[in-house]
Amino acid sequence: MKNIKLVILTTLVAITSYGFTTFKNDFFEIAKQIEIFTNLYKEINMNYVDEVNPAALMDKAIEAMLSDLDPYTVYWNEQEIQNARIQNSGTYTGIGAEVISTPEAILINNILKDSPADKAGLKLGDEIIKIGNIRVRDYNEDAGELLKGATDTEVILELNRNSTVKTLILKRGIVKEKAVPFYKLLENNTGYIVLSQFTRSASSEVIEAFQKLKAEGATQLILDLRNNPGGLLSEAVNVSNVFIEKGTTITFTKSAIEKYNQTYATQNKALDTEIPLTVLINENSASASEIVAGSLQDLDRAVVIGSRSFGKGLVQRPKKLNYGTQAKITISRYYTPSGRCIQALDYRDGESIRKEKKEYTEFKTKNQRSVYDGGGIKPDLEVNVEKESKWVKALKKENLIFDFSVNYVSENTDLKLEDFKFNSAIVDDFRKFINDKNFRFKTETDKKIEELKEIAASEDYLKSIQSSLSGLQKELDEEKKEAFQEETQTLKRLITENILRILGYDEAVYTYYTEEGEVIDSAIAILNNESGYREILGYKKN
Repeated sequence: MKNIKLVILTTLVAITSYGFTTFKNDFFEIAKQIEIFTNLYKEINMNYVDEVNPAALMDKAIEAMLSDLDPYTVYWNEQEIQNARIQNSGTYTGIGAEVISTPEAILINNILKDSPADKAGLKLGDEIIKIGNIRVRDYNEDAGELLKGATDTEVILELNRNSTVKTLILKRGIVKEKAVPFYKLLENNTGYIVLSQFTRSASSEVIEAFQKLKAEGATQLILDLRNNPGGLLSEAVNVSNVFIEKGTTITFTKSAIEKYNQTYATQNKALDTEIPLTVLINENSASASEIVAGSLQDLDRAVVIGSRSFGKGLVQRPKKLNYGTQAKITISRYYTPSGRCIQALDYRDGESIRKEKKEYTEFKTKNQRSVYDGGGIKPDLEVNVEKESKWVKALKKENLIFDFSVNYVSENTDLKLEDFKFNSAIVDDFRKFINDKNFRFKTETDKKIEELKEIAASEDYLKSIQSSLSGLQKELDEEKKEAFQEETQTLKRLITENILRILGYDEAVYTYYTEEGEVIDSAIAILNNESGYREILGYKKN
């Protein structure tokens, strides 16, 4: 009991020292609830009929408590903290492969060029079934973590490749995931930079790529933030600073706690405030990506092109806890220079509530153009706005598009990167492939029909309505068959991306985007049209 009281006392001291003004209204309520929880936890562990795992019980309690908040407020153990550090730095010690964990194996989903995995001959689609002496199927934790380790240490992998078991010995090394994985000079002296994540080196990599492109003759620029999930807020400001003059507000944050109300402005001399600029975004551009796109849009520095961004306008900060753990807590919302918050969802009692268009508020850019809050960043020019259907997402979830691509390359042993062209025969092969795999996509309607059957059976009505339900199911199945035809273009893109990645790493996929991408074509067209570009940004005609 003394220990429990000590925990409570320590917690109360921490609360008091943190800021009595903030907590004065709830101080005794917090103390009361801590004491109730502590006593309940003790009594369950001491008196429950079966043996209780204290750590597992506490994990469940923490999970339940956080479930009433937004999905970004989370509890991290030591391993999760390390993973977050890797994500922010972009550097770790391992083999340089992206993996998907399954109950039986670890599937190699991507390989970084010239990484230890690449040099050892690991291939996309390889299934790792054993790491050292540990079989993946017998390992209860994340087996992918076993691939990491100290520099120059060896790891022995047993893997399945095309139904043949192989053994590879890899030497771990320092792996650097580039924030800018690709840049290139396109037609009409158009520089093109892909920024895939906001790690600590994001701005320096953008600057390096930009300077090299200018040296090659770039007179206009495309910054591609599509599928960029975000990262460090400071790097979002620094990337914006490349194109925005020193001392300009890029974002500011608001919070219930005063010390978290902060303004973030550019700190350095801009690299180029004049070069015509477009920024590409899509539904997977989030957080730091939206700060960059939103600030450049608000300041009328770039034309934003693509589809509406994700809408994550919440800021998190890690807080150290005991025993090497941390909590990542949402502390504030961030706003673009015009004053709009781009958060698309409100979280109340753990439920996400999307703002309706009628609730959007109008704001003005530097040149008095109208922009709106509440739903991510809306592009100045919307292109390729269609989203992947649930049918396509189900195919991806079961790795069927990836598996087909791996099989296609392994069966066409003479296939070279420069020779690959997508054709209708590939579509037919894929249809056969998913049929052979017995792919069955269950819609919500399917689930409701099954549920109705169960209810009808329990109430002895099933026999009388069976034929009607069967007819409804048959019609639904016919509708689902049409999904394949409707998604042919999406399947072409996804299968092509996978095959190109197998044959030529990520670089081949980015090159494909520059040659086949409607969004990039639109960006080049806008940049080539000076009067149209200036008109979109709200500049008066000369």
